[in-house]
Amino acid sequence: MVGLVAIHALYPWQMVQLRQTDLDWSRARLRIRRPGRIDHLIYLDEFTLKLATAWALERRRRWPDSSNPHLFITRNTAVDDSGPPISDGVVNLVFRRIGVTAGALRVDRIFDEARHSADPVRLMRLFGLSNLSATLYVLTAHPDKRVDPIAP
Repeated sequence: MVGLVAIHALYPWQMVQLRQTDLDWSRARLRIRRPGRIDHLIYLDEFTLKLATAWALERRRRWPDSSNPHLFITRNTAVDDSGPPISDGVVNLVFRRIGVTAGALRVDRIFDEARHSADPVRLMRLFGLSNLSATLYVLTAHPDKRVDPIAP
């Protein structure tokens, strides 16, 4: 979970909803479902793919008979036949253990990318941001690029 936020800037609610079928191992892609919008595809780097593989192996070792379709499960959701997702509290607990919130880490990751690229289209493609959000990140990272509406 930490890798998905730190590298790919996922929201906690997106991780809660991830399903095993959203991870395309052969193409190293992760589909992020976005209600009311087109799904966002994340192309996983080698490190994130290794983390995902390690989690899949651990999940299989701990709960070999679980039919829960979600990527992330706990001991409670693994044995629940209705296949519920993990709670937001589980995600928050993971980040509390490392001393940072998922939201702060997500914002920091996007801001860091904006500082390096200054390209809102790149931010839109990498993180699935809207045009407005991507532009605001770039303008915050590069205040010199702001156009003064009063200046001639």
